[in-house]
Amino acid sequence: MTQYLVYGRDRAGADVKGRLTEDHWTFMDGYAAELIARGPTLTEDREDSTGSLHIVDLPSAEALQTFVYDEPYYLGGAFETVEVYRFENRTGRTMWEFATAVDGYNRYLVLTKDDARPLTSDHLIVYGDLLDGEVHVGRAALLEAPSVDAARALVQAEDAEVHPWEFGGRR
Repeated sequence: MTQYLVYGRDRAGADVKGRLTEDHWTFMDGYAAELIARGPTLTEDREDSTGSLHIVDLPSAEALQTFVYDEPYYLGGAFETVEVYRFENRTGRTMWEFATAVDGYNRYLVLTKDDARPLTSDHLIVYGDLLDGEVHVGRAALLEAPSVDAARALVQAEDAEVHPWEFGGRR
């Protein structure tokens, strides 16, 4: 099994997610045992979706192709781009195993081209290295913090791309 980070960035004006949400959730139900993390990235006010993140453990390249390209949001044209990286999970857990949530903190996806120095914090939900083949290309962290700046500081990277994020799944 190999873990992958799959991040679909929403297409501007593609208002298709609302009508496809149940189809998306049903598709993801088939991967419940393989999901490490999932959820939408959001606008700064957390009112609208800007993307869809999944970290998933899959047995083959063929299974990855199915996961990425048969997904209802993808088929419906919701995404401008889809980024796929091999993911080396440094926390060794899923988002559902995160147990130290702090009231009043928000959740974020932080992407950086930073090196692979270790991070430690009770606020890391899941984090790991991003690889293209065997080449280290960055890091992704799902974390909680009181602000965007605090999220960036936690990953110790000035170049960090920070997106408001929330736990995904059926509501």
